[in-house]
Amino acid sequence: MNSDTTDTDTGASADAGATPQEGANREHASKKFDWRRLMALVRKESLQAMRDPSTILIAFVLPVVLLFLFAYAVSLDVREVRIGVVLESDAASAQSLAAAFAGTRYLKVTPARDRREVAGQVVSGKLRGFVVIPQDFERRLASPVRQSLVQVITDGSQPNTANFVANYAQGVVQTWAAGRSTDAPPAAIMLEPRYWFNAELESRRALVPGAIAIVMTIIGTMLTALVVAREWERGTMEAILSTPASVVEILIGKLLPYFILGMLATLASAALATFVFDVPLRGSLLALLTLSAVFLIPALGQGLLISAVTKDQFLASQIALFSGFLPSFLLSGFLFEIDAMPLPIQAITYLIPARYFVSSLQTVFLVGDVWSVFLPNLAAMAAIGVFFLVIAKRKTRKNLES
Repeated sequence: MNSDTTDTDTGASADAGATPQEGANREHASKKFDWRRLMALVRKESLQAMRDPSTILIAFVLPVVLLFLFAYAVSLDVREVRIGVVLESDAASAQSLAAAFAGTRYLKVTPARDRREVAGQVVSGKLRGFVVIPQDFERRLASPVRQSLVQVITDGSQPNTANFVANYAQGVVQTWAAGRSTDAPPAAIMLEPRYWFNAELESRRALVPGAIAIVMTIIGTMLTALVVAREWERGTMEAILSTPASVVEILIGKLLPYFILGMLATLASAALATFVFDVPLRGSLLALLTLSAVFLIPALGQGLLISAVTKDQFLASQIALFSGFLPSFLLSGFLFEIDAMPLPIQAITYLIPARYFVSSLQTVFLVGDVWSVFLPNLAAMAAIGVFFLVIAKRKTRKNLES
């Protein structure tokens, strides 16, 4: 009896001693990076993304819609501005000046004989201003005392257009007067303006590369935030965190499919920009893909961090909108010049990854491979991305331990 009891106790002690060791082995195995586990997580996330209509919509349909809008609906070009030309004088010189205004391609002229005919149209917004050629135009033209020949009235509610109308009207008058003068000696030097990188001055060629940055922000930040937050809501994220997979494996498995989606969207957007919107790609495809790949690091990291903090789809979408999309749209230099912003706002733009991406995309499309511009931008985007990923990893580990 005693020996049996002793044997039983010894066996129990052996079993008890083996259990912590097995637990330690399992814990060590879970901490060790396993490529098979990673590939399984990537496959699972890829299948989930392909089965989700919203993911396909955001990744492939929304970029096409946005690019078409920015290419055709949004334009910074000032052409065919509607103005009135009030011809109060019947002199031949006055009629010649009125014809000069009507002959320019940048203005769409509405002729009138009285300023009251066009003043109401300026108030209603049908015209952006009007030029008055006064009754004493001939006397002013012949007077030895220099005085203004015409009066220019513009709609100041749109300052950029008003400045264009005033300056261009002045240019038309000066060109007309210079061509009319017969006693002036011929110019010894003929000046011809030349514009680098965008000789046609088409705003579309600058807007479309910037629009690609906005598309990548939506795919990287908003899509990742929504998809991962949805898993937190459904409880599937906790199930994944409870598996032997490490936090690094889980995060890479979550981000890699959307990284690939982002790169595919970049190729599709570049193809649209080049072959449909006639934006030249003067740089190499390698430079474009390198810039896009590095930009996806902060974009995906920000989306992952948002989802880990909020765990709610609606809240994640709102935070992604205000912290990702809007800063990229307003503070990246895409539409508004950063140098024209107040100094405190200029300082904030250095924290926006899209600032560096927009500048790099415009360079690679319109200029070429200028690595002296790319390298500082790549370093800044990578630094911001590493910061987001480190914070997201720590937050996810806290969730796992809790």
